[in-house]
Amino acid sequence: MARRKQRRPEEPVEELSVHELIEGPTQDLTAARTAAARTAGKPRPSADETQDLSGAATEATRDLSTVAGAAVAPATAGTAGRVRIDLPRMPVAGVLYRRALLGALPGMGGRRGQELPEVELGVGGVTVDRAHLADYDRVCGFRLTDRLPATYVHVLGFPLALRLMTAAEFPIPLTGVVHVANRITVHRPIGAGETLDFHTYAENLRPHERGRQLDVVLVGSVDGTEVWRGVSTYLGKERTAGGGPRRDRGDRPNLPDAAAHWRVTPRVGTDYARVSGDHNPIHTSRLGARLFGFPRPIAHGMWSKAHCLAALESRLPEAYSVDVAFKLPVPLPSTVAFSATATGGTWDFALHDARSGGPQLVGTVR
Repeated sequence: MARRKQRRPEEPVEELSVHELIEGPTQDLTAARTAAARTAGKPRPSADETQDLSGAATEATRDLSTVAGAAVAPATAGTAGRVRIDLPRMPVAGVLYRRALLGALPGMGGRRGQELPEVELGVGGVTVDRAHLADYDRVCGFRLTDRLPATYVHVLGFPLALRLMTAAEFPIPLTGVVHVANRITVHRPIGAGETLDFHTYAENLRPHERGRQLDVVLVGSVDGTEVWRGVSTYLGKERTAGGGPRRDRGDRPNLPDAAAHWRVTPRVGTDYARVSGDHNPIHTSRLGARLFGFPRPIAHGMWSKAHCLAALESRLPEAYSVDVAFKLPVPLPSTVAFSATATGGTWDFALHDARSGGPQLVGTVR
C-alpha cells in the first residue's frame, strides 16, 4: 500500500474520502461515555453497541413520530405541550452524522417535515470525564479547573440536540445547515463532579431571506433545577427564499483595536471535532468542505465562541448570559483579530479576519 506523502504543518491533519465521510466516524471519540460506564460498574460497550444510536434500544433510531409510540421510555408531557421522550443514554454523534450524510445523497433522503416536531428529547445522569474536560480546556484555551466552561456544557448535551436535528420530521436537513447564532445562560457555576440531566426541543421556525431559521433549545439541570440553557439558531438554505427580515448591508463600522491576534491552524478543526463530537466534515476535511461550498475547512463556530470566552475567563461573573452571532466563517488556516471592550458590567467582543477586516463573530456577555 502506498505511503502518504509528508504533509506540511499548515495542511489538514486528515483528509477523508467520500466513502469515509459517509461510513465514519461511528464512535464517540471523547471517551467520556465509556469512562462513565466504568465508574458505574458496567462493562465497556462493544463495537456493535457503538453503532446503535442509543446503544440499548433500537427504537431510538427511528423517526421521532414512531419513537413517540415506542418503548424507549414512557412518553410524558414536555414543555409547551410537547411529547417528552427520555432516551436510555446519550446518543453517539458519529452515527448521527453518518445518517445525515447518507440522507443527503440523491434518492436516499426522504421528504422533510414542514413543521417543527412536537417532541422533546431528554436524557439523565450525564457525568463529566475530567480527562476529557482537561482536553477540551486545552483545545479551547481555558484554564484547567473543575469548573465547567459555559461552552463545555453545550458539548456534553450536543449529541441529544443532534439526535433531534437528524430526525426525518425535522424541517431543515443537517447537511449544509448554518449555525448563525448561539446564546448561553449560566445560572450558577457547575462543578465537574455534578451529574447533569438534559432535554432539548426546537422552536420558532421562521422565514429568512435565504431560507428558514429555527432555534434548538438545550437545557441542563441538576437535581431538577435548571442551571444552564443554550439556544442555537440555525439557518437552512433553500432555493426558494422564505422572505423574512433582510440583513443590514450598510457600511462596515470601524474596527476596534485588536487585543490579540490568533493563528488558527487546520488542527483546530480536527482537535475540536475530537473533543466535541461534532464531526461535520466542513470542519475536518478539504473534500467535505468543498462538497458544501467552502474552498477549505472552516473552524467550528462553538470553538470560536469558546476561545473568546477563554480570553475573558478571569472577568466572567458567577452567573451570566453570552450571546454571539456568527458572521463570516473562519477559514483553516487563517489569522483572526480578537477585540473586547467593557461597559459597566457588560463585555462586547468580536473576531475579525486579520487581513481583510471582515467580521467573523460578534458577542456580548451580560
